[in-house]
Amino acid sequence: MKRTFLIILLATGTSWVSVVTDWYSAHMNYGSITALMTIESSFIPFPSEVVIPPAAYVAEDPNSAVYVSDSYIVNVALIVLFGTIGAMIGAIINYLLSLWLGRAIIYKFADSKLGHMCLLSREKVEKAEAYFNDHGKVSTFVGRFIPGIRQLISIPAGLSKMHFGWFLFYTFLGAGLWNTVLAVLGYVAHGQADLINEYSHEISVAILILLGAVVLYYSIRWIIKRVKA
Repeated sequence: MKRTFLIILLATGTSWVSVVTDWYSAHMNYGSITALMTIESSFIPFPSEVVIPPAAYVAEDPNSAVYVSDSYIVNVALIVLFGTIGAMIGAIINYLLSLWLGRAIIYKFADSKLGHMCLLSREKVEKAEAYFNDHGKVSTFVGRFIPGIRQLISIPAGLSKMHFGWFLFYTFLGAGLWNTVLAVLGYVAHGQADLINEYSHEISVAILILLGAVVLYYSIRWIIKRVKA
């Protein structure tokens, strides 16, 4: 069955992302949001821009509500919640696999044909690991906003045996904030995932600048208080 499905995809020239997106548009519910965000946050590449924004727009537009399994997608907060739960599950999968398998097997998988099918490579894993080593445990929070790092930052966290509690804390904050931003943009941009995906890099940079400004502001306040004391 799986082989036949792959042959159909190759014959029609249809990407698997497009197929899943079409399925999602007809089965949009909190369960499918969680499942797709789990995939997005694991080592299998799937853009969160095609999951959260359309659901948020549907939730705020009664005329476009999708009726699935006797339930409506009606609450943006729940979309963010279940999307974040899915992101957490995917991140935990990466963390535990890296922790249990170790660096040698992870890099061997990244170099394999299956790894390349998942759009993994040694260079990408090395980039994520270098970023983690340079920025420490907070990188599991900041990394959620950086394209190319977002899905892989959990791998070096597992390889370095980062404290699991801190890993969950920073991942939850980062994934929750990113999903909230996507939900807001989904409503503003009328669920146009392609438009949001096109500017996702700029969005990520803007978020990082904003976070940096907030940290700088409170750091300066703390320093001033210390000096006056």
